[in-house]
Amino acid sequence: MNKQYFEKVFSDERMHKYFDKYPSDESKAILHYQCNIQISEAFYPCLSVLEVALRNAINREFKTKFGVDDWYNRFHTTPGFSYLLKDINVAQTNITKRRELVNPSKVVAELTFGFWTRLFNSEFELNLWKDLRRAFPFMPKKERQRKNVSAPLNTFRNFRNRVFHNEPICWNLTKLKQIHDEMIQVMSWINTDLPAWIEPFDRFELVLEDVKEKLK
Repeated sequence: MNKQYFEKVFSDERMHKYFDKYPSDESKAILHYQCNIQISEAFYPCLSVLEVALRNAINREFKTKFGVDDWYNRFHTTPGFSYLLKDINVAQTNITKRRELVNPSKVVAELTFGFWTRLFNSEFELNLWKDLRRAFPFMPKKERQRKNVSAPLNTFRNFRNRVFHNEPICWNLTKLKQIHDEMIQVMSWINTDLPAWIEPFDRFELVLEDVKEKLK
């Protein structure tokens, strides 16, 4: 397997960054691409646990705020929430297309990570932050500000999209470690037990060390 093979299978556009980085070492470029896949896979436990924990925590607080399980239907009559309705309608449509019954638990599971992170944007601060902050009961009170939640969540959303679209993420391994540490921290804000629970099957640190060794 050489440069031509990888460009044919994975496209010139995807591979040129790797071959440009190692212009005189095709094998190292191919190895770096392999490492990118490995470390992307290693992020799955963190990304999965964080997303599910976040949406369930928000769902809990919204059910309390609106007093109903299908709180998302209240967004139609809530000023300033029209921007969120598209995501809700798409979620309900997707469920219907699968010939499944549209119910609160299915809608919550169908809504995208982008939807959940968008709730922490500044435009919703007056209407939502008072309730959403309760989704992070273990976040230090002096730090419990919308911007301190929104910033890492937006980083995670953009990062998640790169991972799930098979984009390069492993140019800066130190930055990857920082992102992983931040994910664990945000998890702990939601539930202090989560970091310890995920540790036995979170292989990120091991894979990171392996990748560092390979890319020396």
